[in-house]
Amino acid sequence: MDIPRIFNISESAHRLHNPFTPEKLATLGAALRLKSGTRVLDLGSGSGEMLCTWARDYGITGVGIDMSQLFTEQAKLRAEELGVADRVKFIHGDAAGYVADEKVDVAACIGATWIGGGVAGAIELLAKSLRPKGIILIGEPYWPRMPPTEEVAKGCLAGSISDFLMLPELIGSFGSLGYDVVEMVLADQEGWDRYEAAKWLTMRRWLEENPGDDFAEEVRAKLTSEPKRYAMYTREDLGWGVFALMAR
Repeated sequence: MDIPRIFNISESAHRLHNPFTPEKLATLGAALRLKSGTRVLDLGSGSGEMLCTWARDYGITGVGIDMSQLFTEQAKLRAEELGVADRVKFIHGDAAGYVADEKVDVAACIGATWIGGGVAGAIELLAKSLRPKGIILIGEPYWPRMPPTEEVAKGCLAGSISDFLMLPELIGSFGSLGYDVVEMVLADQEGWDRYEAAKWLTMRRWLEENPGDDFAEEVRAKLTSEPKRYAMYTREDLGWGVFALMAR
């Protein structure tokens, strides 16, 4: 069980696998008014930065599940590095369908709503692990403005324009599912740059170290095309944010 190899390679040096900076992640934790002992579930936890830093800064406890064996091992190392290994646990596994044994105060799916077949399904899954009056966190792309063509949408790595909503419609969709939006923190271009551009040096270093690997041709093609694609499309045309929800 693992994610596609290109992500394990291109994001192997990332601590955050989304367009949040550490400052934005800290802002989110502060906005949620986290208290010591808060229980957090993170489906698609990546390299564990959210749970580890929140355990260090706010005293939360948590469990993270991720399909990447590499990222899961990195999360465990990060927990040891920050001295919070006794507060957070990371599981290599499929987060789709995962329900916590004990109800949590915060249930998160940050940038991996595909595990529930989309936003509505991810919210439904997270709700199964949530205590009454708990908070759901959803990290999701949106259109800052409507793409003028399908080509632009595909340049942002969407299948089509209909894959994402504009920000007002995305926020409104949470209400239609029976949730109040009680907070949000949105990524900015600096966050996008740090998420996307950091991949390029990682891929270049990997190519230098693995010239004979069967996967090298695909990594080379990605490194050749990604900087221009990103600058032409994603950086200006795609938004991303984390939205805090509470059931009405």
